[in-house]
Order: sequence, then structure tokens, then C-alpha cells
Amino acid sequence: MFLHVTRVEYLHEYAIRLTFNDGRQGEANLADALSGPVFEPLRDQALFAQVAVEPELETVTWPNGADLAPEFLYFKAFQDDPTLTRQFEEWGYVPKKLRQ
Repeated sequence: MFLHVTRVEYLHEYAIRLTFNDGRQGEANLADALSGPVFEPLRDQALFAQVAVEPELETVTWPNGADLAPEFLYFKAFQDDPTLTRQFEEWGYVPKKLRQ
């Protein structure tokens, strides 16, 4: 199944609540993701608060053209869920652990 964002809600500062097409909902703080020419303007909280789901891309976007991959957002929202560690390893968001 391909992962998509179906709903986003601005919460505060750089935090958003996300709903994904697998039915899971979670909160993601994106403060540490706001670097580089496209993302640095989002440090303006008024611009960051304009986050929306782009129907064609099926992920979050901002008026300045910035967007983030649904997989990255899923990781940010659920990174502390041990049941998802293997998935996050496969996506490359956490180092693979040595398995015996």
C-alpha cells in the first residue's frame, strides 16, 4: 500500500496533526526539518500554519511550494512506536539493527 496524507491540522509552532490513508493519526513536530532554501521560509509560523493537503500529491504542502514525503511525515509522527521500527529501517530513517 502506498502511504498518503488525507488530513492535516496545524497545532502550534511547528507541530501538525496528520491523518494517513491507513487510518492512523499522529502529531509531528517539524522544527528540525526546516532547513534549506525551500523550508527555511517556513520558520515564519504564519506561513507554516498555512499547511494543507495537496490532493494530487497526497501529502502536505505550503504556499511557497514546499512539501514533504508522506513516509517522512509518518516517521516523524510515529518514530517512537517500536512496532514500526522495521518499516522505518527499510525506509532509511533509522539505521538497521544487526539481526541474529
